[in-house]
Amino acid sequence: MNDAALLRERIGRIFTLAPFVGDLGIEFIDAGPGWCETALAVAPRHLQHGGVAHAGVISTLADHTAGAAAQTQCGEGEMVVTAEFKINLLRPGTGDRFDCRAQVLKAGRALHVVEAEVFGRRGAERILVAKFNGTMAVVRV
Repeated sequence: MNDAALLRERIGRIFTLAPFVGDLGIEFIDAGPGWCETALAVAPRHLQHGGVAHAGVISTLADHTAGAAAQTQCGEGEMVVTAEFKINLLRPGTGDRFDCRAQVLKAGRALHVVEAEVFGRRGAERILVAKFNGTMAVVRV
């Protein structure tokens, strides 16, 4: 197995080993050095009383994707946990699917700064619904 395949396998485990993420239905799509992509098929359980996706669902999708992107920059025996984040919910979370891409802006020894974008999809239409900026703390395990 090549390095890219090993990295995808390692990052994919971040999703299969996280029960809450699995319960939400977040799907790992792909990852590479400094980035990660995920998706979520929107279901009625993800909606709030107004019929749009709950902010907590969108935030979790962005946060976990950003954490996975940050994890691609960690060495053996290191993992990341979220230290802080800010999310701008730019418009109502609508569509039948959300796509998320996170990118590491700066990887450091103790902290990684990451951004993510969440897009709502309905057929071929793709609309930016949220922009996330977070700091991930590197923890030695």
